[in-house]
Amino acid sequence: MKYTIALTFLMFFGTVAAAQNDGNSAQQAKKPGADRAVSVQAMRLVGDATRTRLVVDLSREIKFGLLRLRDPYRLVVDLPNTQFDLEPETAPAAERGLVQDYRYGLVGPGRARIVLDLSGPVNVVQSFSLPRGDGQPARLVLDMAPGTAADFARASAQERRARVSLPGQKGDRLRRKRRNAVPVVVIDPGHGGIDTGATVSDKIIEKNLTLEFSRRLAEILTENGKMEAILTRTDDAFVSLSDRVRIARLNDAALFVSVHADIVPQSYVRGATVYTVSDEASDAVAARMAERENRSDILAGLSIEDQPDEVADILFDLARRETKNLSIRFARTLIGGIRPELTLNKSPWRRASFLVLKAPDVPSVLFELGYLSNNEDRELLSSQAWQEKTAQAVARAIEQFLVPGRTVNGG
Repeated sequence: MKYTIALTFLMFFGTVAAAQNDGNSAQQAKKPGADRAVSVQAMRLVGDATRTRLVVDLSREIKFGLLRLRDPYRLVVDLPNTQFDLEPETAPAAERGLVQDYRYGLVGPGRARIVLDLSGPVNVVQSFSLPRGDGQPARLVLDMAPGTAADFARASAQERRARVSLPGQKGDRLRRKRRNAVPVVVIDPGHGGIDTGATVSDKIIEKNLTLEFSRRLAEILTENGKMEAILTRTDDAFVSLSDRVRIARLNDAALFVSVHADIVPQSYVRGATVYTVSDEASDAVAARMAERENRSDILAGLSIEDQPDEVADILFDLARRETKNLSIRFARTLIGGIRPELTLNKSPWRRASFLVLKAPDVPSVLFELGYLSNNEDRELLSSQAWQEKTAQAVARAIEQFLVPGRTVNGG
């Protein structure tokens, strides 16, 4: 079976910031085992609303970066070459002192982070790391106390200026498009890394379901050589919403399909749904869905203010009328193509202001496979036979739209 999925282009804008231990020179020789990933073995939050401490137990000492973000207030700890090996009992409670909630996970190859949701602005009183010794693990320690909005904003600005830009983030890359011999379809497995998406249990997690389905869909699309499929992520990596848009634009995509399987409060809501971009949501369900999906970057410790100007323009400019019309045309083609095979939502076409659909020159849809909050949908989504049938139906609809007169696998 021909499998020609292109590797993901992943750029992450919120990289390591300031404040490492004094005396830990970047020029010092590598210690034995320095290339091995650092293991986070336990985390705990202690203290109260006057002083809160985060303690992270590590397999060895590590350099780390801090980043303050506002709207809402968050404190981000960036950890290079790190993996999380936490058991449930070694993770802290969700709320303690100045910290209202937290999350952790990968945000890219070799990069991990801890994101603390704060009750308000804080001062970082001290932050340091300790080596292993006396039978104790290496540790990262972060002390926080209540602060002012002005002080928090100043520290945030200093950290942003201190960040080192990654190569290849110039805006002119957006305009370097290639001539494609065949149409390029960008398949976007929703969520990933630190952003798990909807979670029902340890075995039913949205980011895993969407990746499995997207891989199979990409395989089918590329089997006969009439299309090229590119995945925005090929593994459990975090990809920001802006990067997902950039991947489609940089590859001169003819179509962008973002794959999701969400949760809604009403357990009776079920069935496949196709979303297109719109300034105003078509209904309350669509509005809530867009709000939830648009929080992906916030969950990972990013915010719009962290993005370069050219990306912010992409995120907030309405898609050109022609592109919006093409997106709607494909949505109708997709709904018509999957209707004989799948259970559709009672309102299978919905509109809302999804940031990931706002590339101004790439027809884009968000395809909700079903709802994990519904028992029947959840059972189907976990079935490989259902995923195969659905991927085949979606692939046929894509080819019908991009290569009129031809169908995938002769169907």
